[in-house]
Amino acid sequence: MSSNASNPVPADPSTPADQRQNHDQAPSADEEPKWNFPLSPIPANPLGEGRYIKTAAALIIGSARSAMHVVLCTVARPLLLAVGKVRGDEILNGKTLDRNSNYFARYCFEHGVDLRRIEVVPDEEDDIVEAARRLVKTFDFVITSGGIGPTHDDITYASLAKAFDQPLEYHQETLRRMGEMTRHRTDIAQQTPEQRAARERMALFPAKAEVLFIAPDIWVVSALSRAVPCARAPHSHRRSGCRRVVRAHRILTEGLPESSIAPYLTELQARTKGDGVRVGSYPLLAKGVYVSLIGRDADKVRALADEVVQKLQGRLVSEEEAKKEKSVL
Repeated sequence: MSSNASNPVPADPSTPADQRQNHDQAPSADEEPKWNFPLSPIPANPLGEGRYIKTAAALIIGSARSAMHVVLCTVARPLLLAVGKVRGDEILNGKTLDRNSNYFARYCFEHGVDLRRIEVVPDEEDDIVEAARRLVKTFDFVITSGGIGPTHDDITYASLAKAFDQPLEYHQETLRRMGEMTRHRTDIAQQTPEQRAARERMALFPAKAEVLFIAPDIWVVSALSRAVPCARAPHSHRRSGCRRVVRAHRILTEGLPESSIAPYLTELQARTKGDGVRVGSYPLLAKGVYVSLIGRDADKVRALADEVVQKLQGRLVSEEEAKKEKSVL
């Protein structure tokens, strides 16, 4: 195989000329090649025009590597499965700290989607099939994380295909992009047929998957039926013109124990639950308690924040200050 300098990786020919700048010059010997694959257009709203995603769940499958996303949705009920390489087995045995769930939780909060459940399952087909079928019956937006690599325990694609009664098929454009991205690597070029077959398993998708390419330098995100890529804004509250979630934090400086403010917070939650407000409390040892107010009506949340400050003799704190305070505990 030729060196990088004499054989640069070309841009996809369908890419507009003004987007091919990464491919005009060959990379130097110590520089990784860059790609500029064209992106897929954002699909139509899988829930129907004028509707938006309200609830979400996360299904963690398989061992931890990098964050690569795959989106899937059922034919019967729209389902988005954003698959990153976090593996359930390694989370369940304590080897890996799962950060993808936290990322997805913050993503849902930012887009006004109510994340209702996170489940971790091992690399077992029956567990994945059961969980996938069950979650899609309840939630609008479901992500999976893990199990899409080339090894024997990467069984997410096969398990999801079984869950939704579909065969597996190789996706040719994904194989092509995969080949473009690895053609400069001598270790890939020297692989045996068995090793190449293992690598190509990563392009073996459920037959009815709609494949979505959501970044110029990764080879695939895929979806069953109609879906929206996780790496771009979904059909959430924000895109539908609805109000985003508002959150306000309070810290009690008098060092009140959580038990002392519990009766008031219980009454406050009962009084505001019908308005979609969530009240939470988070104690800081020997320092006080953070009170968190979450809701969609900014004016109402601010009014409640003022009430909490006055009632509990606390003070408003910024998100940055709250994080700093928690980090020293």
